[in-house]
Amino acid sequence: MIRAAGRICVVGVALVVISLIGVQYARIIGRNLALAGELRSTDAEIAALRAKQAQQEREIRRLSDPHGAIPEIHDRLHLVGDKEAIIYLKRPGETP
Repeated sequence: MIRAAGRICVVGVALVVISLIGVQYARIIGRNLALAGELRSTDAEIAALRAKQAQQEREIRRLSDPHGAIPEIHDRLHLVGDKEAIIYLKRPGETP
């Protein structure tokens, strides 16, 4: 009888230890999955910011060059050069 009770206690302690270890692993796995999701979203944000930076650097290079800046200046100020004309287009049904 004492042997059976001792064995039951050992089995109970073993089950408690195994269940505690399982709970800890489940928490660790859940945290790892959450961090992996955050890492993926951060990587996507970094890629988007790098693409935006590259586009902005191209725009800066274009506007730093007089041949690239002049058309932009003309467009923004509605200026025209010699032998040029501005043509405004409007969509059908659009009021002026």
